[in-house]
Amino acid sequence: MSSSSHSPRIARGGKSIYGAPLGILMLEARFPRIPGDMGNGTTWPFPVLFRVVRGATPEKVVLQGARGLLPDFIDAARDLIDLGAEAITTNCGFLSLFQAELAAAVQVPVATSSLMQVPWVQAMLPPGKRVGVVTVSSSSLTPAHLQAANVPLDIPVQGTEGGREFFRVLIKAEASDMDVALAEQDILDAGRALVARHPEVGAVVLECTNMPPYAAALQAELGLPVYDIYTLVSWLHGGLRPTRFR
Repeated sequence: MSSSSHSPRIARGGKSIYGAPLGILMLEARFPRIPGDMGNGTTWPFPVLFRVVRGATPEKVVLQGARGLLPDFIDAARDLIDLGAEAITTNCGFLSLFQAELAAAVQVPVATSSLMQVPWVQAMLPPGKRVGVVTVSSSSLTPAHLQAANVPLDIPVQGTEGGREFFRVLIKAEASDMDVALAEQDILDAGRALVARHPEVGAVVLECTNMPPYAAALQAELGLPVYDIYTLVSWLHGGLRPTRFR
């Protein structure tokens, strides 16, 4: 007489939502988030969890140094972790200011800013070449923001404040609609100005999480590697859910 045996299949619980290990802390804004923007769900080839931090407007975070908002971001990050997030990222490169505090408060991997890639990219470049940064607001990107992301204080930086559309819509909230072609032109203009002023730039990191839709155009225009929040988050998620090859 034979008996059949089987291995038990145990499903592990403890979360509210499954299959979305990455949590994104979003600023409170109403401008359009086109495909490629961090806040557009179709941007990501994997599920993500979103949480809007109420009161954290782009103007407060970028132009006012996110003063007084750290407790709100910590609470929102904890909410995402309670839902099921295993790592946290944010919707603004200027939130590098909160990198250490957020990571300490939530005890999971945290990547607050695409600027965190600068040391990695610099390590890949040949001698004599440097990383350059395109940011939404160069006048607001302080040494404190750079230090928090381990970025050299003398890094070449170019902002979009002088553009026609990108800064006006995203930061000043002067419109809820955006001319995408004009916004792209602002990014291209900033990139060209960056390499014109600093011909030693060998790669570009885009600070702003709303810039990935224009990264391919900028790379084609400059002929240089371009990194952004999409490349950072894709890398972060790759560690959370490594590819199974067999």
